[in-house]
Amino acid sequence: MTMSNQQPAALITGGTTGIGHATARVLHAEGFGVLVTGRNPDTLAEARRSLPDEVAVLRADLRSTADAKQVADEIQQRFGKLDLAFLNAGLVRLTPLETLDEAVWDELFDVNVKGQLFTLKAILPLLGPGSSVVFNSSTVGRRGVPGQLVYGATKGAVYSLIRTLAVELAPRGIRVNAVSPGPVETPAQTKLGQDMPAGRLETFKQQINGWIPMARPGTDEEIARAVVFLASPAASFITGANIDVDGGLAAQIGSRASA
Repeated sequence: MTMSNQQPAALITGGTTGIGHATARVLHAEGFGVLVTGRNPDTLAEARRSLPDEVAVLRADLRSTADAKQVADEIQQRFGKLDLAFLNAGLVRLTPLETLDEAVWDELFDVNVKGQLFTLKAILPLLGPGSSVVFNSSTVGRRGVPGQLVYGATKGAVYSLIRTLAVELAPRGIRVNAVSPGPVETPAQTKLGQDMPAGRLETFKQQINGWIPMARPGTDEEIARAVVFLASPAASFITGANIDVDGGLAAQIGSRASA
């Protein structure tokens, strides 16, 4: 089905669960045509059931440049253009140096950095003046967090990407920014617990929540609203920026570090 060119169009990678899923719902309610991608058959099926019928759900492994091209072709066929790319797909692994192996390193960089960048390259011809690219980063990319050695490095790479891309794509009228969620109750956080000793995840959550000035984790929709803001005319002069959506966590850690 081809949508009217008057309707804004959005791509959300990793849009079948968590923050991506919530963003798809919010964007649909805001009048966007939306295409989400994922690679897990179970979450793809659940997304097709739970998202509005107008939201397109496409299987794509964005570690594959061929799949990235398939995503671009699907967007071209459905929408003919793209107004927002939310590069949200990502993996989290607990990887202290002692247990780090090449497979974990390659997997996280392939998904969190290479996959996002080459997806952007594939869809770039569809992004016109006034369009917006938003990466999903993390406060971990700027802080030392034990056990998140490689994940933090991938998110640090994202910070570097957005600055360079913002400068490179500005002459084309394309803005590039990032959101950095703090602790949010998502399936990704649940999966993180699989790498922890029994009971450690709940202790970790309580510890982190105790550091947040707002004294609670965020919600998927709160992150989604920040993405929608960055895609809106209200953010028309914002590019190369990162917005922490973390209840003040980054500020609190910073104040503790300097105390």
